Amino acid sequence: MTSKITDVPGIRVGHVQRAGEGWLSGVTVVLPPPGTVGSVDVRGGGPGTHETDALDPTTLVPTVDAVVLTGGSAFGLITAHGAQRWCEEQGRGFAVPGGVVPIVPAAAIFDLGRGGDFAARPDEAMGYEAAAAAAASSEHADVGRGNIGGGTGAVIGRGAFKGGVGTSSITLDGGVVVGALAVVNALGMPFGTSSRRAESGSSEPAGPPALNTTLVVVATNAVLDPAECKRTAGAAHAGLARALNPSHTLADGDTVFALATGAVGLDRSSEQARQVSLITLQSAAADAVRLAVLDGVEAAESITTAAGTFAAYGAV
Repeated sequence: MTSKITDVPGIRVGHVQRAGEGWLSGVTVVLPPPGTVGSVDVRGGGPGTHETDALDPTTLVPTVDAVVLTGGSAFGLITAHGAQRWCEEQGRGFAVPGGVVPIVPAAAIFDLGRGGDFAARPDEAMGYEAAAAAAASSEHADVGRGNIGGGTGAVIGRGAFKGGVGTSSITLDGGVVVGALAVVNALGMPFGTSSRRAESGSSEPAGPPALNTTLVVVATNAVLDPAECKRTAGAAHAGLARALNPSHTLADGDTVFALATGAVGLDRSSEQARQVSLITLQSAAADAVRLAVLDGVEAAESITTAAGTFAAYGAV
């Protein structure tokens, strides 16, 4: 069975997408259990994000109610409003007089026009539907991979090949689980794939680089504070650099969110033990991201090949 981000207890994933009639885009929502701590690290030169400032460790609210990964570039960030509305209806959010304010950060990939209609992009209703789909899934449910959700219109290699959604998990000693989910829409290509690209008969398109982004959610059941989540998100970016060449370019909006559900304590019996525990977890986060990115490319390849389209990765 494929390892997945939902191996982390309490983490659920929902996908919604549309393809055809001008559409090739979608939304993915990662729904953690209430009280989950989170942060984010943005490294790409062209990010499209929403509410990431709220995840700074120095700000008021340490918890995250949902994370939205969407197509539609900056237009698609409206999907976060739909996920936020779903959370409010469930009473999930930061308590304020008269109700709650759900903390729902989001990030977007550029897939505008890839289905033929530049105006066909995810909206608030799709964000709501994806959040509801995540909540309706079972504990440890399988996660859709490939051209689904936020990865429906994803591409790699300057737009020459299909990208998609991938996932992975790693289990450490003591019951700590680290999982990752990636929406791979990269300027670059996976390391070691140049020969396969040549065999496909494709060449890099002329002109300026396409607009791209790889979005990642790392989740763990460990107890982490917001600053430790921030450091984990930063360390996890190493997984992108190990999987994709190049990464973190001016044309990429590479963004990593980190979530900690707080179910399993790390060894903090001494300062040395604390450091070793955090380094071990953060190293696993980087490796989980690397595996999730490669899984997303592999899943997109198998789907496009099965559909009888372009060999190797499937051109769009």
